[in-house]
Amino acid sequence: MMRMTAARSPLSPADRPQPGLRERKKLKTRRAIRAAAYALIREQGYDAATVERIAERAEVSPSTVLRYFPTREDIVLTDERDPLLVAELTARPAGEPWRASLRHVLRSAVVRGVEEEPELTRMRTRLMAEVPAVRSRMLQSVSVTGRLLARAVGDRTGLDPDGLEVRVLSMSLVGGLLEVSQYWAEHGHEDDLGGLVDRALTVLEEGLATPGG
Repeated sequence: MMRMTAARSPLSPADRPQPGLRERKKLKTRRAIRAAAYALIREQGYDAATVERIAERAEVSPSTVLRYFPTREDIVLTDERDPLLVAELTARPAGEPWRASLRHVLRSAVVRGVEEEPELTRMRTRLMAEVPAVRSRMLQSVSVTGRLLARAVGDRTGLDPDGLEVRVLSMSLVGGLLEVSQYWAEHGHEDDLGGLVDRALTVLEEGLATPGG
């Protein structure tokens, strides 16, 4: 698909607002907790990565872990990409068809995760596919991402972000990406993830291609 050249990405380091000292400390703690959790999961499996052991590895208290992540599953699932995705969609050229903007931003966000954190992205999707508690929590949290996306789509299209059509579209997109992640993990992460996203978005745009038409 032909796409117009994007304006300077809001994700570039020069464009990002610099957080204050307090926010930097919070971010450092969040990253330490997440790194400790992933290390324990990698070494001993998900069940062994209890809140208490994660806290000990991260050198914080269990209450601190739970203050940053209400459940253990949130440590695996939560990242800082959702607001960045919305910002990037907002920054797409005004004359670009909104469907093309969505495809570009969603595909780029998924592929960027693999490029920046390949091992962690694969571990996260594997846990989503294999651990019922992680998948259940993911299903609970997708509504938050869906609402963020609905607001961005509303801004892009001029439609009411709380309107039924925009809400259905946004949740369909988020649900589709969730299924892409699970499918990718179930097939050993062998497929091209960007290609899977394109296939999913085509289904949502055009419906299923069936032998009978």
